[in-house]
Amino acid sequence: MSTDYYEVLGVPRDATEDQIKKAYRKLAMKVHPDVAQTEDANEKFKQINEAYETLKDPRKRDIYDRGGDPSSMGGFGGQGFPGGFGGSAGFDFTNLVDAMFGGQATRGPRSRVRRGQDALVRLQLDLAEAAFGITKPVRVDTAVLCPVCSGKGAADGGEPTRCPTCHGQGEVTAVQRSFLGDIRTTQPCPGCRGYGTIIPNPCHECAGEGRVRAQRTINVKIPAGVATGNRIHLANHGEVGPGGGPAGDLFVELAVRNHDVFRREGDDLEMVVRIPMTAAALGTTVTVQTLAADRPDDDLGEPEVELEVPAGTQSGARVAVPGQGVPRLRGGGRGDLGVTFLVQTPTRLDEEQRELLRRLAELRDEATVQPTVQKTGKGVFSRLREAFGGHD
Repeated sequence: MSTDYYEVLGVPRDATEDQIKKAYRKLAMKVHPDVAQTEDANEKFKQINEAYETLKDPRKRDIYDRGGDPSSMGGFGGQGFPGGFGGSAGFDFTNLVDAMFGGQATRGPRSRVRRGQDALVRLQLDLAEAAFGITKPVRVDTAVLCPVCSGKGAADGGEPTRCPTCHGQGEVTAVQRSFLGDIRTTQPCPGCRGYGTIIPNPCHECAGEGRVRAQRTINVKIPAGVATGNRIHLANHGEVGPGGGPAGDLFVELAVRNHDVFRREGDDLEMVVRIPMTAAALGTTVTVQTLAADRPDDDLGEPEVELEVPAGTQSGARVAVPGQGVPRLRGGGRGDLGVTFLVQTPTRLDEEQRELLRRLAELRDEATVQPTVQKTGKGVFSRLREAFGGHD
């Protein structure tokens, strides 16, 4: 015989009955004419069936292995395809279709009541609001429970009734005849969309959905110390589900606006204070406002602090005021307020002022200036760049 049945099924000559059956099922799903849809699909499918019918029967296999003709035992005569597709012996064609299409087990009707989706909204905050916390109203465009039918979807207090098409099963089975037997496929019922029930008189407000779109306002409590990118999680404040199902969750993503005076670095605040050259040289005391001054009606700490400017202060000098930064979101306490001094050189001088400065230069032996080169590293200019939001 020219055909090697073992080679057709792709199994060794000592393959067990279980190996032969698995190889046959795998090939049958691959080359079935309804799946492959090629010109030689019928011939290939017939060939693997012939090989399977021979090798699955111990007597026929023994005759085949000894070089005999197993068809002399009756072969496929009057039996259709091997194993009686659609019959009781061997491999049932319905099982083949089930295997090819992921199984056709009854799924049953799906529920009209489902959980709603989660929702995300974004909320902008001022720096003081993020630092000290606040309760803010947030408007959310979402799905809410239908006020007319209370989620049932039916008008006038009605109830869903059993679908006459699928008789409440939620799915229908179609039977297609082929030369191999009956091919059965199951799909969601077109009459009820798989629910198993229909609503004869839908609610005019929600069209049977059990929910409607609406805007609502939620008061969101923002804890002290939040930053851009933080999210507030509000359970069960998202969209109400179809059929009046439970609501999803709401996430409020925060974004903090830039401040005109302060720059935030983690839990610390940074600010720049300009002082005249004479004040920097002689020393002075300056009063600066803290972030708490943005919330004068709340008891959030000192709205202003006094700083001593030592004589001879240079541009870029920084002092830290403990406990005047941002409250820590976790762990308690507050960061520092960093104050960087920027010494301003006068640009408009009258003749008397020029003469005074000229006299000062002579007394300090600075009439002729020899420049001093600043070594690389994080010095005055680096600190000033950081103070103004730049980069090294």
